[in-house]
Amino acid sequence: MKRRHALLLLALAAAVPLANAQTGKWPEKPVRIIVPLSPGGSVDTIARMVATRLADKFGQHFVVDNRPGAGTTIGVAITARAEPDGYTIIMLSPAFTSSAALYKLPYDPKKAIAPIVMIAEGPMFLTIHPPVKAANLKEFVELARAKPGTLNYGSAGIGSSTHLATELFRQMTKTDVVHVPYKGIGAAIADLLSGQIQFYIAPAAAVFPHVKAGRLRIIAVTGEQRASIMPDVPTINEEVPGYLATFWYGLAGPAGMPKEVISALNQELARVVKQPDVLKRLRGYSLEPAHTTPGGFAGRIARDITMWSKVVKIGNIKVN
Repeated sequence: MKRRHALLLLALAAAVPLANAQTGKWPEKPVRIIVPLSPGGSVDTIARMVATRLADKFGQHFVVDNRPGAGTTIGVAITARAEPDGYTIIMLSPAFTSSAALYKLPYDPKKAIAPIVMIAEGPMFLTIHPPVKAANLKEFVELARAKPGTLNYGSAGIGSSTHLATELFRQMTKTDVVHVPYKGIGAAIADLLSGQIQFYIAPAAAVFPHVKAGRLRIIAVTGEQRASIMPDVPTINEEVPGYLATFWYGLAGPAGMPKEVISALNQELARVVKQPDVLKRLRGYSLEPAHTTPGGFAGRIARDITMWSKVVKIGNIKVN
């Protein structure tokens, strides 16, 4: 009887490590967060903020690894090919969904990744050069219709979020406006300030300092609701029903990633985005927490791929 009892205890002890491995004693080593864009932008900044909080919670380093190029597809391809063990994840933005509409991809954007959570979301801002004779969005649309081909708009490049958001606006308002692509936001803002271009649907950080100084004017926001930072400015969809083009941030991993790891990250980030210091930083970018379930994030990705694919097709947009 004693021998049988001892053997049972040994069997139970041996099963504990196996159970831990199966339920995921994770993480046991540093976790890599791929950022498929260059350092210094908002996606990189949000990723580093998240990495710090996750490291504090899980007791391992979360290391940001910038892998820019080809409309974020290089970083996504690295993630898609990684072992789905929870040690490689990626910070996604709308560029992931627009790339699906613009490029022939080495992966299936709906099957190659496992969505974890959407973290934050915010609008862009339809910003105009002050001499443009439009006091509000309605007058701006009327001006564009009355003088086709005379209003130029900037973007951060062909196929960028700023380009596609404006192309969607052009299609829905049935206006003839001229796209001037730039290699980055800074050059576009410089020409907006000088009047070389007349308007730009831009991120908050790019235009707010100039708006406060009176050098630019915001007439609408691209979100579903008015921005808390500018409650008196209407949304585009108040004048153009159905219009929506926001900038979001979310985490994903390779397809087949353990559900336990996905759940752990999702639950922790639900807590992180409620922290006062995190809220303050997000709102500095005119962002709000947008925590979703993994399924909710997957649905948003699928919807955006469908929307941008339609915009790209109608606009006959092609990247070099």
